[in-house]
Amino acid sequence: MEAEDSTREFMRDVKRVIIKVGTAVVSRDDGRLALGRLGALCEQIHELNDMGYEVVLVTSGAVGVGRQRLRYRKLVNSSFADLQKPQQELDGKACAAVGQNGLMALYDTLFSQLDTTSAQLLVSDNDFRDPAFRKQLNENVESLLSLKVVPIFNENDAVSTRKAPYEDSSGIFWDNDSLSALLAMELNADLLVLLSDVDGLYSGPPNESHSELIHTYVKEKHEGLITFGDKSRVGRGGMTAKVKAALYAAQAGTPVVITSGFVADSIIKVLDGKHIGTLFHQDASKWVPHGEVGAREMAVAARECSRRLQAMSSDERGKILIDVADALEANEKVIIAENEADVALALQDGYERSLLSRLELKPDKIKSLANAVRMLANMEEPVGRILKRTELSEGFVLEKTSCPLGVLLIIFESRPDALVQIASLALRSGNGLLLKGGKEARRSNAILHKVITSAIPESVGEQLIGLVTSREEIPELLKLDDVIDLVIPRGSNKLVTQIKAATKIPVLGHADGICHVYVDKSADKDMAKQIVLDAKTDYPAACNAMETLLVHKDLVQDGSLNELIVELQFKGVKIFGGPKASALLNIPEASSLHQEYSSLSCTVEIVDDVNAAIEHIHEHGSGHTDCIVTEDRQVAEAFLRQVDSAAVFHNASTRFSDGFRFGLGAEVGISTSRIHARGPVGVEGLLTTRWLARGSGQVVNGDKEIAYTHKELKLQA
Repeated sequence: MEAEDSTREFMRDVKRVIIKVGTAVVSRDDGRLALGRLGALCEQIHELNDMGYEVVLVTSGAVGVGRQRLRYRKLVNSSFADLQKPQQELDGKACAAVGQNGLMALYDTLFSQLDTTSAQLLVSDNDFRDPAFRKQLNENVESLLSLKVVPIFNENDAVSTRKAPYEDSSGIFWDNDSLSALLAMELNADLLVLLSDVDGLYSGPPNESHSELIHTYVKEKHEGLITFGDKSRVGRGGMTAKVKAALYAAQAGTPVVITSGFVADSIIKVLDGKHIGTLFHQDASKWVPHGEVGAREMAVAARECSRRLQAMSSDERGKILIDVADALEANEKVIIAENEADVALALQDGYERSLLSRLELKPDKIKSLANAVRMLANMEEPVGRILKRTELSEGFVLEKTSCPLGVLLIIFESRPDALVQIASLALRSGNGLLLKGGKEARRSNAILHKVITSAIPESVGEQLIGLVTSREEIPELLKLDDVIDLVIPRGSNKLVTQIKAATKIPVLGHADGICHVYVDKSADKDMAKQIVLDAKTDYPAACNAMETLLVHKDLVQDGSLNELIVELQFKGVKIFGGPKASALLNIPEASSLHQEYSSLSCTVEIVDDVNAAIEHIHEHGSGHTDCIVTEDRQVAEAFLRQVDSAAVFHNASTRFSDGFRFGLGAEVGISTSRIHARGPVGVEGLLTTRWLARGSGQVVNGDKEIAYTHKELKLQA
């Protein structure tokens, strides 16, 4: 369910509401009227009338309806010879005149079925230049509303004197969006609702995966940062026109919500104060939208909470993790319900199967996550461990100890289970945490964050783990190198590359997961088959799945390579070849040897020996995880020593490159960086060191009065 929003409390005082419905809502793709949507709209207006609201409707669609009718009329009245001639576009004013009649007839019919009366008011730009007209308009609308009649406004395109009514944006109003904003001021409306074919205003084109819905528009924050998609498929301006009208009305004192006209009861939900659509309000810049704090405040709060967490005993921190694990299992049903809503929406939006598999949470996954959290709770205390003790001089001891990094910003895509792993690692390592998940897992991330933070005691503060809900916050967060200590992006190559280019904060992560399995000539054939199949098919979407199979040339001659390819194809794997393999085996050539499929596809290439395999990996790999299958120990050791990757395996599937499987309890990600942590990053990767010195009055004084011993001492608890 949509949450109520404290910034929308003013909705309880709304009485007069203007609803503007766009052409894309009232008509279908083929140009005909969308009777179902219009019927649902009229039902909502009827219900609002019964609830005591004063409702004014501004409708588009007349030109589109008229164009369809006139095209038909022209067709039936044309000879065959006429139809062979170049066809001129129909006059827009004629379309408007014909379409207005049909559109209003339909509204009248629909409202009559609901025992509601409607009235038509056609207005033009010039009308509003006459004070007497404006006075009469107000009196007429007041009279209609007092009788529970629904006034329906439309720009009178049929008699408009503007030369280009579909392009001109000058004058008092220039389309039905700006007309609705003007009427909101003229009629002293309490709210303007602009119905669109999308859920609201997005940070970019709504069909692009990186775009996020903006719940509250703040001009100072969002202006110039939003990329609009194409204009409406049938109307004049699309979202650009709606935003312009919304800003116009909001600045004049009438709040505006842009929301979907395709969603049942969307207007009623808006008036109930639900957190849907995009709100424009003259006081928006003064608010903290939807309970969110600013980026800096969130990071500072996480640091303060982390310091309180560090001050707790090891047992107390472990108890928090046990409580988190218990809370996950206790809330399994609600977590799965929210996750199923995300999956259903992703299916509706046409996401690929590989993303859906990452997105899904099942009962066994939640149980596994809870067990992993308990494993972390029971591990040896990682914070405050003495790593080295040195006597600098008599009575003066220096200790190198482990400590948290500070505040981590994790930006991840698709996988809500990553939120649990990361949050539990942050708790165990004493770090503050800011999380930004992908919009495809919005509900799942929100409920998991709520469940986890509810288990954090007040003495620490739930602000220890902040959930960033808006994509627009990311650029601001990436500037906070004074309060955020490490950024870990988990996602696509594009995501990691963009973040590295946008911040001065150290970034830990991997851009690609191009993992290789090299099958040497001495490999055990059955073992090689099992490892290759597991590395590719156990979880093809994982970053540690095999993407390239390298095979010694001798295995071509004895048929072993052919057997491997047949086994992969039997499992549904699509095979592409490197230059040698594609030519020799007559298989499609891979578009690139630096290819991460993240699906049931892989590249096969033939190499001369282990040295050629190593060269191939260094040239085309990503430094993630690579494996050799061989019974020749000398060859294996050469591979293990020389392959410069974060994880290198002998006779084992690349799928073992994982924090849980490494015994780290969980992982915050896998790093191919060469700073401080590499490979699966667990608790230790989230720690740094500091030095504690215990003296007895020593001073430097030019090193004249101190005798250095630099004696290494035994470690002690």
